[in-house]
Amino acid sequence: MRKTSVTCCKLQEKAAALARKGESKMNITDVRVRKVAKEGKMKAVVSITIDDEFVVHDIKVIEGEKGLFIAMPSRKATDGEYRDIAHPINSATRDRIQGIILEKYQEVMAEEPEEAE
Repeated sequence: MRKTSVTCCKLQEKAAALARKGESKMNITDVRVRKVAKEGKMKAVVSITIDDEFVVHDIKVIEGEKGLFIAMPSRKATDGEYRDIAHPINSATRDRIQGIILEKYQEVMAEEPEEAE
């Protein structure tokens, strides 16, 4: 077990070094938006595919006081707090993911016919 965690850490260090050099860049290759039917702050639930190889489900699009934002998938811990179970490790990546998701959300909303009032 020890050897695996050492190898994993070395791989993470190498990936981080490549990312700093700009040699490795994650690509969001698919975004799937599921609109939430009920009224409230949560507007949609999104799944993203990264590099056609890894999927993250249950990213929420939420309407906040300052506009739309995303909330990464989370789980309620034993202390009652919610903790992300998958998330970007820096704000630049979070901003990029959020931008891509919100752009796709706006496209999906624009495609839907307006409901009769």
